[in-house]
Amino acid sequence: MERGNSKHGPRLDDQMNREVAGTVAGKAGARAEPWREAEPSGEDQPEVSRVPGGENQTGVPQGMTPAEVEQRSRLGRYISLSALPGDRETLRHSARDNEAPDDVLAELDRLPSDTEFRTVSEVWAALGHANESTRW
Repeated sequence: MERGNSKHGPRLDDQMNREVAGTVAGKAGARAEPWREAEPSGEDQPEVSRVPGGENQTGVPQGMTPAEVEQRSRLGRYISLSALPGDRETLRHSARDNEAPDDVLAELDRLPSDTEFRTVSEVWAALGHANESTRW
């Protein structure tokens, strides 16, 4: 007769196997104990919130919309850091090397040719878009 362990009896071995079965099988939440789960709010208590104080801060800075943040980020994906600071031709060359789509290249073509840009935010502003009004 073979057992898993010679230090314990079969009953203790079975109990220990049940305790680690979820971890060994890789089940999600296997380590969560039922008594650790949050209880619902009572009738005379406020609703439970993951955000203390009710303020849910997003990643969008003041003065910009989520769509503008995404568009500026998309523009920045195609401009290499080595291209900054750079003029219109340097930025366009970098974007072309990074396989930028035609609409991004067309935006860069609208930049003034005699200006050197130090950041993507400066490029974004030169294209007539708003940057954040305050930094964090």
